[in-house]
Formats: sequence, C-alpha cells, structure tokens
Amino acid sequence: MVEDEGLVRLATVQELLDAGYEVLEAASAEQALEILESGATVAVLFTDVNMPGERDGLGLARLVHERWPAVRLIVTSGGGQISKRDVPDDGRFLAKPYRLSHLTNLVEELAASQAPGRPAGG
Repeated sequence: MVEDEGLVRLATVQELLDAGYEVLEAASAEQALEILESGATVAVLFTDVNMPGERDGLGLARLVHERWPAVRLIVTSGGGQISKRDVPDDGRFLAKPYRLSHLTNLVEELAASQAPGRPAGG
C-alpha cells in the first residue's frame, strides 16, 4: 500500500488486514522501492498516483512492472481517470473515493491471477 495521506493509508491497510492480507505500507514511491528491494514478497502493489518525491505512482508502477513482473498493479487517484494504457501490464485503475470492499475484491482477484511458480517479490 503506497499512499502519502496517513488517514487514507491507515483505513485502507486496516481493511486489507481485516480481509486477511499481510500488508506492507509506504508513504512514498521511494519507501515502496526500499521494501521491494529488501526482498519482501509482494503479490499486489496498490499505489496512489499523486505522491511527494521524485517518482509518482504511475512511475512506480512502471518500474515495479519492469523489475518485478509478477507483482500485480492497482493504481488510484482522485485527480481524474487514468487511461488503461497508462497502467502497465494488466494493472487496474481504481478512482478515489473508492469503497474499501471494492478494493479488497480487486486485490483478491489480482492476487489469484498471479502466474504460478513465479516469486512475487523477485
């Protein structure tokens, strides 16, 4: 979960934890990359588009797709629609505000679609 707004991140992380997922959280793309580079196993990356730092959420999604192709992607933004072609691979766009239950269903769908035998974090 990559989100710079603390309250949004907290509510979303709690919803995913309640649904039974292990959740790693970051407030920036740079923090998310540190987590991935540490070797953490990540099945689905959920990131906001607008974040502080050198890289926004779409840039993060592109880099994650290149370096960790098994990681499924969900991109969110309250600043308008993102084109499907802007999200790498078979990633999804979820407009803010979103229902937490919708996010949980989307995470479940994407986690289930991971390629078998391919480590998510590597």
